[in-house]
Amino acid sequence: MRHPNLNRAMRTNCDPEFGFTLTDLLVTLGVISLLCAVVVAERTALRNKSRLARCVANLQQVNRAVLTFCNDNNQTLPTVSPGEQRSLWWWYKEQVKRYAGLSGPSSPNDTVFACPQDRGYSDPTPFYLSPRFDYGSYVFNGVTMEGVPNLAGWQLSSIKQPPHTLLVMEWTAHAPLSWHKSKTGKRNMPFYCDAESVVGFVDGHVALTRIYYDGYNAAYTQDPIYGYDYQYSGD
Repeated sequence: MRHPNLNRAMRTNCDPEFGFTLTDLLVTLGVISLLCAVVVAERTALRNKSRLARCVANLQQVNRAVLTFCNDNNQTLPTVSPGEQRSLWWWYKEQVKRYAGLSGPSSPNDTVFACPQDRGYSDPTPFYLSPRFDYGSYVFNGVTMEGVPNLAGWQLSSIKQPPHTLLVMEWTAHAPLSWHKSKTGKRNMPFYCDAESVVGFVDGHVALTRIYYDGYNAAYTQDPIYGYDYQYSGD
């Protein structure tokens, strides 16, 4: 005769009324998956926040370096040197980098010129890892093309609105795209209005700001319409 306690134990282990059912397992797995997704999302948000803070700090140093360069050069902003064939847009760095504590040839070790979210554009590597762009993520407001507003060679005293005039910025501000709050994921197309970039101003402050796009022309080719807090021109 089977002991009654043994019968009770078998029911507890085998009877669906007492055991761990398939439904219970699926619910548990679902809860675990949800918790994992929340943890991953929080870690991603914290990492992105940290990278944005580092980018802002880097650009503040670069912005300060450009302004210090002006102090040593009769209050004049970087301009194209005689015989220089490279774009001032990127190669301003050679004129100002010593004011950011760098010496010797530029290299990927110039981390103060690197945005940690930089994903490059047409090349498969970030700008700060490329010698084509003098190992930097940040560009000077010095696109010396006919009809394009810029500050190349300007006297600081001639700039009418220093708090609103761009000095140096992430490359994305010229598109516009965003490395920090991207609406295109990791893709560099299409350009879109109000993409946010970290930018530095002539008065010294740095901010994450919206960049205007008219749907046809790259942002750097013109000042924005009313309602934006920046301009490329010094007028």
